[in-house]
Amino acid sequence: MRAIWKGAVAFGLVNVPVKVYAATGEHNVTLHQVHREDGGRIRYKKVCSIDGEEVPYDQIAKGYETDDGRMVVLTDEDLGQLPLATEREIAVEEFVPADQVDPIMLGRTYYLEPEKNAAKPYALLREALQQTDRMAVVKVALRQRETMAVLRVRGKVICLQTLLWPDEIREADFPVLDAEVTVRPQEAKMAASLVESLAADFDPSDFTDSYAEAMEALIEAKVSSGATVSLPTPAGEEAAEGGEVVDLLSALQRSVERARKARGGADDDGEAADGADGGKKPRAGGKGRAAAKDEATPAASSRAKAGGGKADADKPAKKATRRRAS
Repeated sequence: MRAIWKGAVAFGLVNVPVKVYAATGEHNVTLHQVHREDGGRIRYKKVCSIDGEEVPYDQIAKGYETDDGRMVVLTDEDLGQLPLATEREIAVEEFVPADQVDPIMLGRTYYLEPEKNAAKPYALLREALQQTDRMAVVKVALRQRETMAVLRVRGKVICLQTLLWPDEIREADFPVLDAEVTVRPQEAKMAASLVESLAADFDPSDFTDSYAEAMEALIEAKVSSGATVSLPTPAGEEAAEGGEVVDLLSALQRSVERARKARGGADDDGEAADGADGGKKPRAGGKGRAAAKDEATPAASSRAKAGGGKADADKPAKKATRRRAS
């Protein structure tokens, strides 16, 4: 697992450095939206509703729309001024009885791993929570948002479980529940008997996601039978000759550098420098301008020799040299 957050649990004068890891992960089968006719992926663009133009990422800000339809634009500078007092700290506010935390408030669960030098205070907090049967109510900033959470013990690890804020819990406002319903003793007894007949100790491994299993079997069957679509390269992503998609000069430079490394180092660097300034200065060994160009493009020369024609070898060498000099 990879830590998503690093900070410290602070309670009283005790400070416990910890790393935070996601404790859960969904295993849904990932499906994409595609064109039914050819299987092409459906793409979305971020378009401005006013001018109809596509907006690049660096020009996108956050905004809040007021009740009367006006927009409040919030920049990164605005958001950076907001207080996050617990940015790198899990601040314990109080310790409450575990049965007072309504399960409807519980959100995502994370594991807390102590740093090596914090094993003892970590164990101290864990034992205190277990012996008192309490949870620590904390505040912490995860993903740039302050949230309320509880610390509870699961086995040997302390878990951080986020909580919804009180105003995020909806009331169950169903008038039908206020109506008077008469339940006869015989009916209550039969319902209790049914409950007892299905009573068991909870073991989550007894349950499987039958929908996901059926979906995986369906996909595997289609792959095995060859019922798949080969996707071509989307338009605009292919390298067009003479277009801006392919940087010919960059490709030639990479080819030259790769050839230099293959031939081995410093000597080739000197040859490449002579080739780059047009071969105005002949090399000490009496090699002229054409020879220097040939050495600056060893990959081209090798291909020409393999083809058996010197004239053909000179052309790619000269072309590559002129491009690099410019």
